[in-house]
Amino acid sequence: MSAVTTHDEGRVRYITLNRPEKMNALNNELAWGFITALQEAARDDDVWVIAITGSGRAFCAGLDLTPAGGTETPLGPLTQQLDDLGWVSRMLLGARRDCDKPVVAGINGVAVGGGLAMAMSADIRIMKRSARLMAGYPRIGGSPDGGLSYTLPQAMNYEQAARFLLENRTVEGDEALALGLVGEVVDDELFDARFKEYCQSLTKLSPITARLTKRVLRQATINMDLEAQVRYEVQMIGKAFGSEDGREARSAFLEKREPVFKGK
Repeated sequence: MSAVTTHDEGRVRYITLNRPEKMNALNNELAWGFITALQEAARDDDVWVIAITGSGRAFCAGLDLTPAGGTETPLGPLTQQLDDLGWVSRMLLGARRDCDKPVVAGINGVAVGGGLAMAMSADIRIMKRSARLMAGYPRIGGSPDGGLSYTLPQAMNYEQAARFLLENRTVEGDEALALGLVGEVVDDELFDARFKEYCQSLTKLSPITARLTKRVLRQATINMDLEAQVRYEVQMIGKAFGSEDGREARSAFLEKREPVFKGK
């Protein structure tokens, strides 16, 4: 069974993360499958809107850290040879910089770490009321990646983003809306219908209007070298994961115990 599935409804391309037994946790197959699906949708002129969601009860539970997960860090040895940024940074670049079409994330359940970064890379976010958002990085000894250093302060503000990341808070639907993490929260029983209805509503616009609107918004809000920023993120999380404290954090996470940090 494919880790990522796609289907079209009218002019909307739906990309679904499809590892429900692992809460759609990111391994190489799912992550690169998502990037590929996003690139294909961006190139297809018959697709006017791109919709992203998860199967089962999760949007994406973040990096799969289990021994069989398929990736231990965002950049494995082979990935470093093929792509020095890796999939973790391609999510934001693919959805924002390299795609002119509206990208809508339907957050149907928990979104943590890289899964949250994936959701935040979308232009528009609709969230199920019972869904939960969490940074997750402190639990595994990492700093934010996936473009979160860009998207979170843009959506919230600097201090709220710092608090959210450092406190590793869990934010549910109504608070996520108040903070600006999402633009709409929908009761659980109405979520699927509303997500589809909203995505279809965007196809009523001229695709030229939609794409040029995204271009000018992107130009107005990206006042930095976005690729340089995600490269910096990768450098910092590499330092964090390579430290003794980083290894201890991941061991404690997998062993379900409190970590003991030494500042090394």
